[in-house]
Amino acid sequence: MVDRLLLSPNSPKPGFSYQSYWLLDPDIIFLNHGSFGACPVPVLEAQRQLRDRLERQPLQFFDRDFEALLDGARSELADFVGADPNDLVFVPNATTAVNTVLKSLQFEPGDELLTTNQEYNACRNALNYVAERYGLQVVVANVPFPIHSPTEVVEAVVKCVSAKTRLALLDHVVSQTGLVFPIAQLVQEMAERGIETLVDGAHAPGMVPLNLRNLGATYYTGNCHKWLCAPKGAAFLYVQRDRQAAIRPLTISHGANSSRGDRSRFHLEFDWTGTDDPTAYLCVPEAIRFMSSLRPGGWPELMASNRQLALTARRILCAALNVTPPSPEEMVGALAVVPLPDGYPQKLQAELLNRYQIEVPIIPYPTTTSRKVRISAQLYNNSKQYEILAGALAELLSRENHSL
Repeated sequence: MVDRLLLSPNSPKPGFSYQSYWLLDPDIIFLNHGSFGACPVPVLEAQRQLRDRLERQPLQFFDRDFEALLDGARSELADFVGADPNDLVFVPNATTAVNTVLKSLQFEPGDELLTTNQEYNACRNALNYVAERYGLQVVVANVPFPIHSPTEVVEAVVKCVSAKTRLALLDHVVSQTGLVFPIAQLVQEMAERGIETLVDGAHAPGMVPLNLRNLGATYYTGNCHKWLCAPKGAAFLYVQRDRQAAIRPLTISHGANSSRGDRSRFHLEFDWTGTDDPTAYLCVPEAIRFMSSLRPGGWPELMASNRQLALTARRILCAALNVTPPSPEEMVGALAVVPLPDGYPQKLQAELLNRYQIEVPIIPYPTTTSRKVRISAQLYNNSKQYEILAGALAELLSRENHSL
């Protein structure tokens, strides 16, 4: 697909910094991989090569080469997420995929759509839009935070199921709280009640192990540009085979009336929705291979390492702020959220960036007056960075208190 890149050694020499593989500003302590991801330089180089190839001969690229390139990328992604390639299509992001499924399905007035109070705002808005359009009811399960056990998630969701529940939109990894939901149990509980599941797995690929065949979700979407570290604008939508005929792309194009019989209608419609830059999709295999090369144990070791770093960071912050961890360790992936005591400046995120050159999100959850700091853990991060964050937070709190 592209010239084979020189992959980095998975046993770096002393003094080596993984940050050298990223274009991130070295003067900024970047603790927010979770929002948009960050793409390594070798993967960006692979994308550049593909873009050059496209521009040298656009007709050759789109009309003769693209389909095979896309199939190859889809096949490697399918292996990574434990799915059949026939059940996957590429989309720009998980929000697009959630909208795609919701706007494709047919509902009856009075049907109920089930979600949780921790659902990502953009996807909750999509749910609200469909509910208003069809006269549906959005039922919200109240998952507590802080939380003591994954069982509390299951109990909260199951309690809200009724005979009218048609679809459950559920997070796999929650953006606002960093919680890893017990998604396999949630999907099973819904399936036993005849309810379809749309899993918003925006953060899951590359953060937690995935096997979509075993999971059994009706629909599942995940971003590749976050923890897989692919270029921006790469995500996938998985649809169970017997549901694919009903799911149409947001943009209807040539595939809708194609007479071809060698490809599924699912792929014909989604694989070409009009001229765009598909190189982010095509670089997903490069991202998978490159990131795997950075640890001797490949992806399993990489995911475990990031998780351990997130837990270490959470312990550092909780100790510095004298707060209790808001969730059990089993519900933490590579994101961790720590509650902030009262007394911080209103524009805390800007203060951290401007005064200390720390880029980290301050999450107003569940209310604007109840704020939390959310840290991410990726290979280019280290425990010293979280210690600096802890010191900055302690200093800012002390300064605010003295100014009162």
